Amino acid sequence: MKNYIFTIAVVLAATIAVLFPQYFTEVNGWPLKNLIVPLLQIIMFGMGATMSWQDFRNVVKMPKAVIIGLLCQFTIMPFVGFGLATVFHFPPEIAAGIVLIGCSPSGLASNVMAYIAKANVALSITLTTIATLLSPIFTPALMKLLAGQFIEIDFWTMVWDIVKMVILPVIGGLAVNQLLGERGAWLKRLLPVLSMAGIATIIVVVTAAGRESLLNVGWLMVLAVLLHNGLGYLLGYWSARLFGLDEQSCRTVSIEVGLQNAGIASGIALKLGKIATMGLAAVLFGPLMNFTGSLLANWWGKRQPIN
Repeated sequence: MKNYIFTIAVVLAATIAVLFPQYFTEVNGWPLKNLIVPLLQIIMFGMGATMSWQDFRNVVKMPKAVIIGLLCQFTIMPFVGFGLATVFHFPPEIAAGIVLIGCSPSGLASNVMAYIAKANVALSITLTTIATLLSPIFTPALMKLLAGQFIEIDFWTMVWDIVKMVILPVIGGLAVNQLLGERGAWLKRLLPVLSMAGIATIIVVVTAAGRESLLNVGWLMVLAVLLHNGLGYLLGYWSARLFGLDEQSCRTVSIEVGLQNAGIASGIALKLGKIATMGLAAVLFGPLMNFTGSLLANWWGKRQPIN
């Protein structure tokens, strides 16, 4: 059951926020949504602190798998998101939020899921790392192309926002990891716990802020997010198969594509001043992807990869 603990915690956090939103919107007049960006920066710092140059050397060791994984990451989810947002006829800002979660890089939970699924963990870490570092360019560009049909997108403002929220903290974490070396072992044990707590807090705050909009779109939004997530797994796996990757790498690409970084999407929505509408897809995607990802990873984990 330990593989489901974080998933259960995230689902409970979102449920509590829906039932008691008044406790998670502000404290003494101070909006709790102001916590989102600092928490995201801590999470990204934690990601950087667990990285090493080996993550980048893997690009050279398995270039075909990395290129295919990144290609799937930045094509499947953005265009599936745009298709779902169009088909379901959601209000413009909510539709843009679905595209936004699709244009975000892969989620941090994907590395854990890859391990449980007996997938290619080295490839998973490399794809998460490179996709995150590429996000300041690819996410705004894809948002401009796709979500620009729903709302106005300022490309360069979004680039700078992502650099501040993601790239600078990651570089800081990587630098600290290199400087401390073995002396930083305690930090590597602490930061994953802080990251999980940060993710849960972000989900609670965004859920509380967008509760009314969430109740208005209701189960239709849940269906759209589930389809988005499920099609990510399915199309990611079979695209990798089509390009001739081995079974372990196909599982990895499936998980990397299906699990998006809801924290980054929430941070961008906040920066745009649309956390209660554009942030909704991220709110739903976070708990749901952890739930479905845990199920898929555990199912694969009971089956030895056979090529």
